[in-house]
Amino acid sequence: MYILGISAFYHDSAACLVKDGQILAAAQEERFTRLKHDHRFPKEAIQFCLKEGGISCSQLDYVAYYDKPLLTFDRLLETYFSFAPYGFRSFWKMLPLWLHQKLHLPREIDLGLNNQYHGPLLFTRHHQSHAASAFFPSPFKEAAILTIDGVGEWSTTTIGFGQDNKMQLLKEIRFPHSLGLLYSAFTYYIGFKVNSGEYKVMGLAPYGKPRFYDVIKQHLIDLKEDGSFFMDMRYFNYCQGLTMTNARFHNLFGASPRDPESKLTSFHMDVAASIQKVCEEVMVKLARHAKELTGAKYLTMAGGCALNCVANGRIMRERIFEDIFVQPAAGDAGGSLGAALFTWYDFLDNKRTPENEDTQSGSYLGPRYAKNEILFYLESIKAKSKEYTEEELPNVVADLLKNQKVVGLFHGKMEFGPRALGARSIIGDARNPKMQSMMNLKIKFRESFRPFAPSVLKEKSSDYFEYEKESPYMLMVAPVKESIRIKNGDSQKLFGIDLLNQVRSQVPAVTHVDYSARIQTVSHERNGMFYKVIRAFYDRTQCPVIINTSFNIRGEPIVCRPEEAYKCFMYTEMDALVLENLVLLKEEQPTMAGAEEYKRKFKLD
Repeated sequence: MYILGISAFYHDSAACLVKDGQILAAAQEERFTRLKHDHRFPKEAIQFCLKEGGISCSQLDYVAYYDKPLLTFDRLLETYFSFAPYGFRSFWKMLPLWLHQKLHLPREIDLGLNNQYHGPLLFTRHHQSHAASAFFPSPFKEAAILTIDGVGEWSTTTIGFGQDNKMQLLKEIRFPHSLGLLYSAFTYYIGFKVNSGEYKVMGLAPYGKPRFYDVIKQHLIDLKEDGSFFMDMRYFNYCQGLTMTNARFHNLFGASPRDPESKLTSFHMDVAASIQKVCEEVMVKLARHAKELTGAKYLTMAGGCALNCVANGRIMRERIFEDIFVQPAAGDAGGSLGAALFTWYDFLDNKRTPENEDTQSGSYLGPRYAKNEILFYLESIKAKSKEYTEEELPNVVADLLKNQKVVGLFHGKMEFGPRALGARSIIGDARNPKMQSMMNLKIKFRESFRPFAPSVLKEKSSDYFEYEKESPYMLMVAPVKESIRIKNGDSQKLFGIDLLNQVRSQVPAVTHVDYSARIQTVSHERNGMFYKVIRAFYDRTQCPVIINTSFNIRGEPIVCRPEEAYKCFMYTEMDALVLENLVLLKEEQPTMAGAEEYKRKFKLD
């Protein structure tokens, strides 16, 4: 039985194909259209999924949509009427989209499937989809479920319980009180883009001191011991306006919102540190209450706030649960997967048998390209490459890394979710103290403060990081072990970005200023070729850790096709590119028009 899950029209449209409970394929629409966070109907993602499954639209048994649009429209109308006449501009801006598209989803889905599908169309609730995406792929027979995001219909946070093939949502927090929207308000205030810059706030936080923590707790959020909370909406503008915060909010902190791209100051770092501390406190309290409500040994998480890997790591370190599974595509894209799995297990009542590992297949669920496709493209642009065997390739890449080369790795199926996990990654030597700033400024064209994640051999992880479990999806932050730290006596004299260039451990390029790291544990069973590359690097250097960052340039989605990988390679200062078993060296390639202009366009101070 084939089930197609769809998320669309809000944020990060995606599609997922499930066959008899097995996830066959999943991808975000942005990867194909090259429009970051593309919210349009995921036609390209659906076509990929159907092709991967070897079926046509007419062969689908069920189509499941991840949200109930009428409930969302009800919330929007009630909110706008509550604040009338304020918010008329916002109401008028959203109305045409709803009247012409979002209120006619069956029609839109029919059109998107070329009017070839005539089976049932199911609508799951937004947080049901999140919950299903977290629990059903997890390796747990039963588990608590925690979903936290901006808002879905009316819910912003839910606590649930999953057992075998069923799950139940037990408690919720409702709009406008939202941890996700609170964090997004500060994202906006610090000058980053809402719905995509929240991870920048998380990365900026360790540079600052949480001196506004009490201000936030006293004025913006009333937090209870069970994790429930109320927000003082007098400080926010997202219910009735086109911005997240208002003058009362700005006066509370004594400054206007930062202009994007302007200089980040210690003030912004302190604001980031403060909201991050509040976010962690809320999530820990919610996790404790989920434990009290369910008595479960394990926790599963989804929703945009589940991508806050610092908070996830804190929940793990406090040993509230024995283990945690976070959906790798925790945001709206993962709702497509959740809707499909909810249909198979809960709605159709099919048996679920958990396995030792999750059923996410390493989240390698996207497209893979054959050698002949890649060669056809390379020959068309007269690019020069050398082919290696599966046995030779890891050694070749390891030698490049050892020689301080930055490598674009394009191998295997593309990842589903926002993290690059070795299939569409840019990798480098984590021992090089200059590698972080160099990769940020000359390759990623992004802010220099942004940390990079380490990918580490699973069997060697505990030698470098204080984390006992697996973290295969780069969704846990853990402290770097004391035994490999390097103390700096003059740290107290420095603040903010000045801390960046200090060597803080034996793997300085992946050690953040607070001695933390967002780790990905890599295993032979789950990660295949990527594991072999790191193992070969370890054999040469006795270091089992490398830098791993997503294969993209600032502002663009992660690369999907070979031509996008090659363009990114040529337009940046990457040294080598791996396209499946083909290796390309920068100095051997023909000049590519527009490369210098592209670099100047993204140049940062």
